[in-house]
Amino acid sequence: MSWPSSTDLLAPLAPWFDRVRRDLPWRVADLDGPHPDPYAVLVSELMLQQTQVATVVPYFTRWMERFPTALSLAEAREDTVHKAWEGLGYYRRARFLKAAAGSVAAEGWPGDLEGLTGLPGLGPYTAAAVGSIAFQWPTPALDGNAFRVLARLLLIEGDPKDQAAELRTWLAPALQRHGPSRMTQALMELGATACLPSPACGRCPLADRCGAHLAGRTGDIPPVAKRTKQTAVALWLVAIEAEGHLLLHAPAAKGLLAGLWRWPTVDATEPPLQPITHSPWPITAWPGWTQVYTHRREAVSPLHLRLEARFPLSAGLRWVPRGHLSDLPLGRRDQRLRDLLDTPGQVPLEAPDPAALIQILSEK
Repeated sequence: MSWPSSTDLLAPLAPWFDRVRRDLPWRVADLDGPHPDPYAVLVSELMLQQTQVATVVPYFTRWMERFPTALSLAEAREDTVHKAWEGLGYYRRARFLKAAAGSVAAEGWPGDLEGLTGLPGLGPYTAAAVGSIAFQWPTPALDGNAFRVLARLLLIEGDPKDQAAELRTWLAPALQRHGPSRMTQALMELGATACLPSPACGRCPLADRCGAHLAGRTGDIPPVAKRTKQTAVALWLVAIEAEGHLLLHAPAAKGLLAGLWRWPTVDATEPPLQPITHSPWPITAWPGWTQVYTHRREAVSPLHLRLEARFPLSAGLRWVPRGHLSDLPLGRRDQRLRDLLDTPGQVPLEAPDPAALIQILSEK
């Protein structure tokens, strides 16, 4: 590649970052030495995966109060960990973080990038970020923001991820010259505050040397990634209550929802539906909402069905005392129904047939 020297091209970034950097709870004042608490860096980087800084800050603060060391996290119960993560989404990160903490508590911190990459949940970016920020290793960390910054700066055509290896090699000397932790965080900061998808070039310390800015092409570099097509579904989200207990799916051991309790659901596009006046049991409803996931968009209709007595359950379902509900980790959709149970609702015009629902959920 005929790119100019990274040490010269990125030189203005270090003093700019020292002037404008945000005060974040995992950042330390001294960026020239190893971080005093690598575990805090690990926690922050796992939380920041696919989540904005403003959302992460309060979670990070509470997490460090609850699990201040890798050992305390490694020894915590799974339900406790998932409950502390509740609301952050992508719960697999919580399981990875606990597993990584267990490895660190048992064996100590790895001594190189390969060792960090071997920890659960640490891909090339996260391992490199922890290496540079926590240990001052010159390990370039390229996330979406960094790829966008470098693509514009170097006027890279096409997807910059296709040149990830070349960009890491190009970037490493700048980390060595200007400081791994400082430069890694400076690139993150620039991508998060100035070199946005719609850039604020007037705030950028590299605008006078940015290839895309000088060419008037910040709008098409890098190219916009194709969005994942979402599957649209409609469902009833049902809280069934009997004898002071509520019916939930127990956490799965694997998959996206591992570690989370869930309410039963019913396909809202298929019968049997019945006029609610014919139901022998009280049913309460609330206005529905749309729950959006990466690959799925759900039209959610929440219901609360009250029965006189519990019934035997099919595999994976549990009767949970209502007083224990607040202690269980739930995903955002299911949290919302949990919170609605303490609010007044209304009688729906129609709902799933309770008898058919009970038959589906009953022990075979």
